[in-house]
Amino acid sequence: MPCLLVLLAVIAPRIALFLMWLFAYTTTAFETRIWPILGFFFMPYTTCAYAIGMVENGGFHGWSLVLLIVGVVLDLGSHGQSARTTRRVDGSPLFR
Repeated sequence: MPCLLVLLAVIAPRIALFLMWLFAYTTTAFETRIWPILGFFFMPYTTCAYAIGMVENGGFHGWSLVLLIVGVVLDLGSHGQSARTTRRVDGSPLFR
């Protein structure tokens, strides 16, 4: 199950988060409901990695720590890429 979740989370993290919520996977990983909701909108890769790491390992050591770091890098990269695309669409130069 975790391998399938990781694969789905890489392809479509918001769909994976919705399925985790639907099957009560996130209730064991998070103490409150606000963090999965915020993660859904702002950092979906990190939220998926956090949920998988907490449920499968009960914490972050070994592969779950690597998965969490990869999730943060993917989120930061996707936010940076969207900002770069927005600047190019507006017609403004890339660097000033």
